Amino acid sequence: MVNSRLAVDQLVAAVVGRRRESELVVAALVADRHVLLEGPPGTGKSTLLRGVASALGVEFEFVEGTAELTPSRLIGHFDPALVLAEGYSSDIFVDGPLVRALRQGSLLYVEEINRVPEETLNALVTVMSEREVHVPRLGRVVAENGFRLVAAMNPFDAVGTARIAGAVYDRVCRVVMDYQSEEDERAIVAVQQSGASVKLQSAAVEIARATRSHPDLRAGSSVRGAIDLCMVSQELGEIRSLASDDDGVTLDAALVALSGRVRVREGASRSAEEIVEELWQSVFHQPDSHEADPSAGKATSPTAASRAT
Repeated sequence: MVNSRLAVDQLVAAVVGRRRESELVVAALVADRHVLLEGPPGTGKSTLLRGVASALGVEFEFVEGTAELTPSRLIGHFDPALVLAEGYSSDIFVDGPLVRALRQGSLLYVEEINRVPEETLNALVTVMSEREVHVPRLGRVVAENGFRLVAAMNPFDAVGTARIAGAVYDRVCRVVMDYQSEEDERAIVAVQQSGASVKLQSAAVEIARATRSHPDLRAGSSVRGAIDLCMVSQELGEIRSLASDDDGVTLDAALVALSGRVRVREGASRSAEEIVEELWQSVFHQPDSHEADPSAGKATSPTAASRAT
């Protein structure tokens, strides 16, 4: 019997700021339920689920949810060359991740399940209900004890995604994950980028969080943007022989780390780069000793040419 409390304690030590979600996921899985984690990108869904598998001591089969995930890729297939030579036989069936998870009694983790074609989702619905799959010319593959589906999905209005059928929701326990608190995100950046100054870490988290509430943006950056901003600032400072919190360095790093992560609202008059620069001005470019002595090495904002590099 898995000690649920110890599993949660192990998860909390590894995943910052996710005690409640850890408790919910562990409780559902130990109760032998299927689980769906729903939330925007960069909120730690994959990290949490990988941690759950480790904490519970179970095997883990990973499936990337894409439009190309056909039922045969998920379930498995007969080796065509061997079929021609030997005919159909269970010995020449190549197990897909679903069949491997069923045979081993392990977790089947489907990432971005709302990108999966409907035909493939139907196969998953049957497995969740019946705990078995029927493969033509192979027969029934019945789930061993411990098999459960764990899936993650981004909001349905993201590009390339679709609404999940009610049949899926009816067979899973749904856990919603939103962005962590500012304190938790600072702790994540501190762990990932311990070489960056505390000032740079805090500013990077502040600008990433500001993208989520900007009126011209329909989607902002996750904490990954803050981590990348710190990382790029440190390396760019080395290249330019400048401090990692130099104005030109942090602006270019912000443009590189954040402009591709944000999504501009339709009808907005400004580009992603212009919005990121505005947020950079409000967060990073704070008047201090530079104003007391404007000639004392104040960096100028990067030119358009430098931004393109």
